[in-house]
Amino acid sequence: MNPVAVLPVAGLPEVRAGDELGAMIAAAAELADGDIVVVAQKVVSKAEGRQRRLAEVEPGPRASELAASLGKDPRLVELILAETERIVRSERVLIVETHSGLICANAGIDSSNVGGDDEVLLLPADPDASARRLRAEIAVATGRRIAVVVSDSFGRPWRVGQTEVAIGCAGIDPVDDWRGRSDRDGRELAATEIAVADQLAAAADLVRDKAAGIPAAIVRGRAELVTADDGPGARALQRAREEDLFR
Repeated sequence: MNPVAVLPVAGLPEVRAGDELGAMIAAAAELADGDIVVVAQKVVSKAEGRQRRLAEVEPGPRASELAASLGKDPRLVELILAETERIVRSERVLIVETHSGLICANAGIDSSNVGGDDEVLLLPADPDASARRLRAEIAVATGRRIAVVVSDSFGRPWRVGQTEVAIGCAGIDPVDDWRGRSDRDGRELAATEIAVADQLAAAADLVRDKAAGIPAAIVRGRAELVTADDGPGARALQRAREEDLFR
């Protein structure tokens, strides 16, 4: 297997609503065919105008009730509910299933690096569509054959700490299915499905942090993962409800 390099994309200006983020990344990066561009959800959401002011939110009765039991700002809970398809857990922490199928705390709404105590940022409404749009913008600007992963930090059951995962992707199959193949001893694999998009998201985070101002990175050396079409998106990583032992 070829060596893999992870390269930070430095020099991006502050991203604002309406910015053509793909073109901005293309201008700041030296891209090659086969590169995989991993972009932090936060700048994707900023470019898509997903920033909200709590002062402009009027909480309803359900939000007020949940906020009182959880010790949260009812205005924040109102935003969470608006992004929620289903509440998974409301004891101690609010875990929900978003309209795009992600299961996460507080519908992924975040207030870090947003610009003010009253400001919060929602997840992209459709992270796979965001990845497809970024891929198209970068392709137009550079002519390169690349893939895009939109990443966000998620907590994990049974383990301390957060890690980056793919919430959207384009130009890559997010799951490398080894079922039916053989291991080194010739035994047929029955359950191995490798979440390569999540691996790429986590790898990219090694060259940036929340204070670095580097919202994108390039993973180079896995060109065989890049596909001609956009592919199924990161939704393919979401386990079907009937197969989930924890819902």
